[in-house]
Amino acid sequence: MRRQVTVTIFVLSLGFVFGQVSYSIPEEMAKGSLIGNIAHDLGLQIKRLTSGKARIFTRDSDEYVELNRETGAILVKERIDRETLCKKTTPCSLHFQIILENPIEFYSVTIQITDINDNAPSFEKREKKFKISESAVIGAKFVLERAVDLDVGINDLKSYTLKPTENFELKLHNNPDGNKNVEMVLQKPLDREKQQNMKLVLTAVDGGELQMSGTMQIVITVLDANDNAPVFTQHIYKATVTENSAKGTVVATVKASDADEGSYGKITYTITNTFDEVKNIFEVNQESGEVILIGNTDFEESRSYQIHLLASDEGGLTDSCKLFVDIQDTNDNNPQIKIMSKSTLISEDVKLNTVVTVISIEDKDSGKNGKVKCFVNEDTPFSLKSSANDFYSLVTDSELDRETKAEFNITVTCSDEGVPSLSSSITLTLQISDVNDNAPVFERSSYEAYIVENNTPGLSIFTVKATDADWNQNSRVSYMLEESSVNGVPVSSYVSVSADSGVIHAVRYFDYEQIKDFKFCIKAQDGGSPPLSSNVTVKILIQDQNDNPPQVLYPVQTGGSMVAEMVPRSADVGYLVTKVVAVDVDSGQNAWLSYKLQKATDRALFEVGLQNGEIRTIRQVTDKDAVKQRLTVIVEDNGQPSRSATVIVNVAVADSFPEVLSEFSDFPHDKEYNDNLTFYLVLALAVVSFLFITCLVVIISVKIYRWRQSRILYHSSLPVIPYYPPRYSETLGTGTLPHVYNYEVCRTTDSRKSDTKFGGAGSQNVLLMNPSSTGTMQRIQNEKSILDEPDSPLEFPPSPAAEAHMRPTL
Repeated sequence: MRRQVTVTIFVLSLGFVFGQVSYSIPEEMAKGSLIGNIAHDLGLQIKRLTSGKARIFTRDSDEYVELNRETGAILVKERIDRETLCKKTTPCSLHFQIILENPIEFYSVTIQITDINDNAPSFEKREKKFKISESAVIGAKFVLERAVDLDVGINDLKSYTLKPTENFELKLHNNPDGNKNVEMVLQKPLDREKQQNMKLVLTAVDGGELQMSGTMQIVITVLDANDNAPVFTQHIYKATVTENSAKGTVVATVKASDADEGSYGKITYTITNTFDEVKNIFEVNQESGEVILIGNTDFEESRSYQIHLLASDEGGLTDSCKLFVDIQDTNDNNPQIKIMSKSTLISEDVKLNTVVTVISIEDKDSGKNGKVKCFVNEDTPFSLKSSANDFYSLVTDSELDRETKAEFNITVTCSDEGVPSLSSSITLTLQISDVNDNAPVFERSSYEAYIVENNTPGLSIFTVKATDADWNQNSRVSYMLEESSVNGVPVSSYVSVSADSGVIHAVRYFDYEQIKDFKFCIKAQDGGSPPLSSNVTVKILIQDQNDNPPQVLYPVQTGGSMVAEMVPRSADVGYLVTKVVAVDVDSGQNAWLSYKLQKATDRALFEVGLQNGEIRTIRQVTDKDAVKQRLTVIVEDNGQPSRSATVIVNVAVADSFPEVLSEFSDFPHDKEYNDNLTFYLVLALAVVSFLFITCLVVIISVKIYRWRQSRILYHSSLPVIPYYPPRYSETLGTGTLPHVYNYEVCRTTDSRKSDTKFGGAGSQNVLLMNPSSTGTMQRIQNEKSILDEPDSPLEFPPSPAAEAHMRPTL
């Protein structure tokens, strides 16, 4: 095998590689025969052929070769017959492309098919008959049919021989087209009386190494004299016909004349073409010489025809001429669009001028009818760029955004320049794959949610929602709590958030009196790689419940001693006896307090201010009024349902202490308590010490346990719920006491027998009644009256504990 390899490789500006390689092989090679190794000749690696899915692309419907990706070898797939493939055309070549993908590369391959001597010369007819007059003059010519050899070059028809050569000799005439006219020339007169019939053999021989030949028998009937042969007016005629002309169209008219008269002067026209399609497309009127179109002419199949015409008289004399018919092209072929390689899915972040599809354009017409221009619809971010050999590349010419448009239907239209113009179009569907280029977006810039205090842990508070414009995994949003602290405690001990739904749950119960609101951040993160996220601030507002009853600060309810307010009998109407002071640690209307007189020894004597708790006389005190007056005041808040507290106020109506003493002396004295007071105090001290040590151990244990739990649960988002004891504080100033009151009490070991000191008492007389005393009563005269001046500090014992100091801020 003779192989010629020519390789040209260059990189086009469109981003793909183009190369050329050519081979030369003889026809009729067996299936599977090696033509060449494309990997070796182009310098490609074998694994590139496999990864690039190398394949053969050809515009022809028949595939004669195949590619072995494993070795890079180009093999004969079907037997190649040069005569079938190219007929007489030389050189005869196969053209195809090798296409590789990822990235797209293609290489043009040309295989030249060389001829072998596999066809013998042949004649259309096995026998040719002539009727020749015996009067035919020496030198008379008789045109013989040419033999046809489908081979080309040295294997084509070489020579003719005629046997026997007693009366005739063979002459060959070269034509401008390279063919030879074969004529039989009379060199010795015929004598009908000696030999009426003659048989000659015409042999055609080709020029191959192993010569092949074909024969035709010539039968000659000798007639009486016909001494004038027909003569054409022209040896060569020319005509033009448009392709696809209607059948019956007269292409041309040939004319011959004969000087003889009678039957020897009557001329008959025939077409002598052999082994071609001329007789299927044209015919000649035997009498008029008109050449008529009887078949279809196609410029793309044949651009011209050569018709051999013969004029014969009845005497057997002939003359020949040629008619050249040129076919004019019409725009009857639409451009053909073939996809060489395409991508159906590209990423939205591809670079500009990325090759998406490579197409091949072919128009079988010629001239302007075969010039094609292609374009795509304008509403797409793609454009067509032309490269060599009628190849177009569809490339990106602007940025892609899947969130704006996820699929494109790209219509490629190709039109020729014929009149009227013909066009073809194909539609390519291209999917845009997603990249994670959009962060989650919350529905709001910030959120506020409300929750009522004393909630159940685990209660759903609120739901945050974020959306991601990306697709699939890139749009899958998960929520998480950003690390922060509220009052020094991790926010995860207050709330938690569901990773999938964004539902915010309360981890602990909330006490409005401890915390009124707090803020934290929630992060929404998508499932892309790398992930994108965004944050939003959530503010939780605690709503108050009426969960605290009012607490009476004054008058103080004591266990052993009894405090009484003294009212002189000379007191006028509206005399301020005392003032009930109470607070409610709730807020808003839950802390609005009202005072009512529930019970009284004499309801007609006293009244309580509904809003201020002041106890005043409502009539003139008389001598008939009992010295000992007992009032029960109920304090209610404005919550739903309301809560209340009661306080008992003892009032002494008298002008002197002895009078009061006589009324209050009937209180029993607990001698057993006095006798055993020391024992009880020692016992109480032991119990209190034991309880203090026990509480100290428990508190330390709880602290250590909570510390360990906070460290363990800090990462697992499970909260440690601290407990904060209530405070008597109203930070917003909505309580009933707008000022600060200080209370101080000093008591001795035997408090029941000791004096009690009240600092900052009112200007009125206040009695301390001790039933265990023998009648001793101390009158305490204070510098100011707390009831007349509510802004003054009031000091009183808040509890029976020894030496306790309490400073509530209201």
